[in-house]
Amino acid sequence: MATEGARVERQLGHRREGQERARGFTLLEVLVVIVVIAVLASLVAPNLFRNVDDARVAAAKAQIESLITALDTYRLDNGRYPSTAQGLAALRERPTVDPPANWREPYLRKAVPDDPWGRPYVYVSPGRENPGSFDLLSYGADGRPGGSGADADIVSWR
Repeated sequence: MATEGARVERQLGHRREGQERARGFTLLEVLVVIVVIAVLASLVAPNLFRNVDDARVAAAKAQIESLITALDTYRLDNGRYPSTAQGLAALRERPTVDPPANWREPYLRKAVPDDPWGRPYVYVSPGRENPGSFDLLSYGADGRPGGSGADADIVSWR
C-alpha cells in the first residue's frame, strides 16, 4: 500500500508541477495573439464600415418616403403642403404660423426624426426642384450639398 500511495503522490506532484508551468502565457504568445487580432481587424473593419454607411443611406431613403406620405396626407386635409416656415414640425403639431383650417391630427406618430447622421432633414416648400410641391433632402454623411457614395445627397425627387 505504501508503494501505491507513493506512486499516486508522485503522479499528483507531477501534475502540480505541470499545471504551475502552464498557468500563464509568455510575452511572445501574447504578442502573437495581438498581431493576429490586429490583422483580422484591419481586414474586417473596412467592410463593416461600408455596410454601416449603406444602412444609413437606406434608412434615410425610408424615412424620406415616410415623411412624403405624411406630407401628402397633410396636403389632402389642408389643400397645401406645410410652408418652409411651418416646416416638418407641422406634421406633428398644429402650426401656429399661418395655421391651416383643416389640420386634423398628428400626421406622424412620433417626433420628426433627424437623418441617420443626426442632422435635421432639409424641407423647402414650395421646392426649388419641385415648385408645385416641396423639396425634402438629407445632405448625407458629410452634411454638405453634393458628394458621392455615403456623402451623396438623399433627395425626395429622385
